[in-house]
Amino acid sequence: MRLNPLTAKKLNRFRNIKRGYYSFLAILFLTALSAFAELLINSRALVVHYEGEYYFPTYGEFIPGETFGLGYSYETNYRELKERFRAEDSGNWLLMPLVPYDPFENNEYEGIFKPTPPSFADRHFLGTDTTGRDIVARLFYGLRIALVFSMAFLILTYVIGIAIGCLMGYFGGLVDLVGQRLIEIWSNMPFLYVVIIVFSVVPSTLSNTSRILILLTIMVAFSWMGMTYYMRTGAYKEKARDYVSAVEALGGGPLRIIFRHIIPNTLATIVTFMPFTIVGAITAVTALDYLGFGLPPPTPSLGELLKQGTDNLTTAPWIVASSFFALVSLLTLVAFVGEAIREAFDPKKFTVYQ
Repeated sequence: MRLNPLTAKKLNRFRNIKRGYYSFLAILFLTALSAFAELLINSRALVVHYEGEYYFPTYGEFIPGETFGLGYSYETNYRELKERFRAEDSGNWLLMPLVPYDPFENNEYEGIFKPTPPSFADRHFLGTDTTGRDIVARLFYGLRIALVFSMAFLILTYVIGIAIGCLMGYFGGLVDLVGQRLIEIWSNMPFLYVVIIVFSVVPSTLSNTSRILILLTIMVAFSWMGMTYYMRTGAYKEKARDYVSAVEALGGGPLRIIFRHIIPNTLATIVTFMPFTIVGAITAVTALDYLGFGLPPPTPSLGELLKQGTDNLTTAPWIVASSFFALVSLLTLVAFVGEAIREAFDPKKFTVYQ
């Protein structure tokens, strides 16, 4: 695909900012890994060879233990099955992921659930949390949820903010006046109180997916106003340009002017805010998780691990160390990407009117 020369120049400038460019590649790599997390971190085997037949439990339905001669009808414990195959030495074998634990699985040691320190022998590379769940699994799946949540937050916030901001800036007058008053009223609503009130009335029988969607809706509802002001100002300035008057003289309607001319010429400024919006979303959901008002348990989250770590700072320091390092590393990478995009797409250096 042949790029616009101006776009190609911006992308080339972005690649030349090494810190941001390599951070972007690192985030892409982590995103790709998290998309296939089940192949790396999972309590189910990748491949099972039993009596001449092959089974692939990772992405399929659960396989009862009696299928492999274990004598029970619930889901197979593949770590137990691996030890049995090894002891029998009958030609049956299975391949486990690098970390053979599920993020929701409680691993019992010495008859109780308690945090255990990192152990390469047990493949708990960063130890376990206060309920015996593997920290690597919780961090990795928590990272995936944080990235998906922040991207959904980014898309919804930008769609609503850009649409309302363009309408206010282009039409002005009563539309702009009413829009500003409504935004002022809505922005003064206490966000945390709304979260507490909503989740206090949400029935506990509601699925975790529905509760996550409710949290996303609340966060988007209180976060689109900032983008609206940027787009309102940009649309107001662009409307005064000669090319807009020319389009109007040629019979172009408001929708054509907004979507074909105003938005493309103001988008360069908006793009520079995207990484910082993602940082804000990850920080906000982590803070809510830390306070207990974020993602519903037992959903893996960075904030919940941080809370466990601070509550067990002296007895289990590996919890707070691993979660803090993961969170800071992720936010630093995204911030580096944001700095590089802001520098590469600087409208003072690259401005064009179409």
